[in-house]
Amino acid sequence: MSQATESETVRSDGEIQSVSGPVVQAVDLDAKMNDVVYVGEEGLMGEVIEIEGNVTTIQVYEETSGVGPGEPVENTGEPLSVDLGPGMLDSIYDGVQRPLDVLQHQMGSFLDRGVDAPGIDLEKTWEFTPTVAAGDEVEPGDVIGTVPETESIEHKVMVPPGSDGGSIAEIDGGNYTVEETVATLESGEEISMHQEWPVREARPSADKHTPTIPLVTGQRILDGLFPVAKGGTAAIPGPFGSGKTVTQHQLAKWADADIVVYVGCGERGNEMTEVIEEFPELEDPKTGKPLMARTCLIANTSNMPVAARESCVYTGITIAEYFRDMGYDVALMADSTSRWAEAMREISSRLEEMPGEEGYPAYLAARLSEFYERAGYFENINGTEGSVSVVGAVSPPGGDFSEPVTQNTLRIVKTFWALDADLAERRHFPAINWNESYSLYRNQLDPWFEEEVAADWPEVRQWAIDTLDEETELQEIVQLVGKDALPEDQQLTLEVARYLREGFLQQNAFHDVDTYCEPEKSYLTLRAIKTFNDEAFEALDAGVPVEEIQSIDAAPRLNRIGTAEDYESFVEELRDEIAEELRGLY
Repeated sequence: MSQATESETVRSDGEIQSVSGPVVQAVDLDAKMNDVVYVGEEGLMGEVIEIEGNVTTIQVYEETSGVGPGEPVENTGEPLSVDLGPGMLDSIYDGVQRPLDVLQHQMGSFLDRGVDAPGIDLEKTWEFTPTVAAGDEVEPGDVIGTVPETESIEHKVMVPPGSDGGSIAEIDGGNYTVEETVATLESGEEISMHQEWPVREARPSADKHTPTIPLVTGQRILDGLFPVAKGGTAAIPGPFGSGKTVTQHQLAKWADADIVVYVGCGERGNEMTEVIEEFPELEDPKTGKPLMARTCLIANTSNMPVAARESCVYTGITIAEYFRDMGYDVALMADSTSRWAEAMREISSRLEEMPGEEGYPAYLAARLSEFYERAGYFENINGTEGSVSVVGAVSPPGGDFSEPVTQNTLRIVKTFWALDADLAERRHFPAINWNESYSLYRNQLDPWFEEEVAADWPEVRQWAIDTLDEETELQEIVQLVGKDALPEDQQLTLEVARYLREGFLQQNAFHDVDTYCEPEKSYLTLRAIKTFNDEAFEALDAGVPVEEIQSIDAAPRLNRIGTAEDYESFVEELRDEIAEELRGLY
């Protein structure tokens, strides 16, 4: 989207009446709700959010200091939209899809107000290969050709959703810019590789299915106990320092999605800098190519204008839907939706709207649900299937999960990964509290795990959950009377639960081997610990003292399964050793 002063479609028809931070009121402006406007002499980008009589209220996506009454307001007549086409991957955008790396080359690290650049490079040429021929009938959403966008991803050029479709009159392969015509229909309609789409409107689909395939994350506690589906929604709430960002980095790197859209919404600048510097260096474990080749970053840090923070999650989900339409599985990481909600609260208070709980706007729950509802496993209008999985981090003040953003998010999402500051302080990572977390996808995903991993997956998982639940109850007694006061069978349960915590629930994100754990390895880890459990209780029933059972040499090696490269033979030998040692005691 070009600047107001350069655009031919802009018409000047209003002036500023008042300014309150990012909220500007204009009079005599001929506009509709959600129109993009350019405010003041510098042409600051904004969006119409309220119209009352002759007064139009605008939220401005840039700093408004120095802007005053009487300055012009120009309307584009179009809603806030994103540029869609080849070139979005391996890019870093701000909240309104301005390419930060392009703007940095133009003016350095500090951007001037009112600057703009297209979301995708309009001058770069791409090698277009047709997949249909002249005379073929096409409908909206149909793929007419492909472009090698990056080393990892083939970009599929589609007929725009708003097209009338029809028979193709002309289509040729070759090198084109995104705005050049690659195909012409009999009706005279020209199709290019460039599309625009309003961010607050979901892209169309033919149907939305119940997801039955897990989004494999490579994190044992998530895949093993609290799985999320492809096309599912998950929330990661946790206090400062509990590991939300590292967990999302792990998901972005290891989740078996084709495309990753990472939205840094109002996070600290140094964290986003770390992401921006680290991601281009990361190697994609699937292809060996750079991870950025299938990643799109949207960076809107806490010191950027608050209104752009409100729009950045919509920009991210629209880009995710576009790749979903191509038949890809997309994982969107939003870090953090609390900062997004705080932006809504600030804008709402400046509009003098009636506040809801803790000052958040009354429509907080509606906005959250609108966002998460755009996730799902879809049948696209072109007959392909694709998914958008949304993982939203929540930053409750003081770790209080009863605050409105966390509670409203929990009413919407079906997977809850609760981060715990106490676990983080004990250096237990990922610091996910297994007593508070849950997944409502378990039953619909169990058939996949039974078929692809092991037939007894649900039973082994339930055994682990029951053992951890029993340990929690026993720990309350231990704190009162001490461990030695417990019966021997309960002491043994605590020992088994310790191996579950240390050997299964803990995972080292910075270890070359342990950073990723496939479901098969997670299952074998649980089976090995269950072997120790079963053999140990048989030995206890045979009269072996619990101290002797706990002191066998093989048991501590249960904690080393995660770092074992040839884990199948390691687990097989370990189970045999455990059984042999314990049976040798009676």
